[in-house]
Amino acid sequence: MAIELNDELIELERVAWAEQQEQRLTVDTAAKLQAAITAHAAATGQSRYEVERELKRVVRHPEDDG
Repeated sequence: MAIELNDELIELERVAWAEQQEQRLTVDTAAKLQAAITAHAAATGQSRYEVERELKRVVRHPEDDG
């Protein structure tokens, strides 16, 4: 089963990843992202872990979509 993501999740992960790369990730950014992942997983009946894993892959390793 393919993991479904939405634009909001992808944008939140992009922001969090950019902050992390610049060593300025805030608790607020991380908390918003985790809350969005949890809510999305619950709403779509997907595993929160699998949603987070796919989200990180899509944002951090887009070349793997190849």
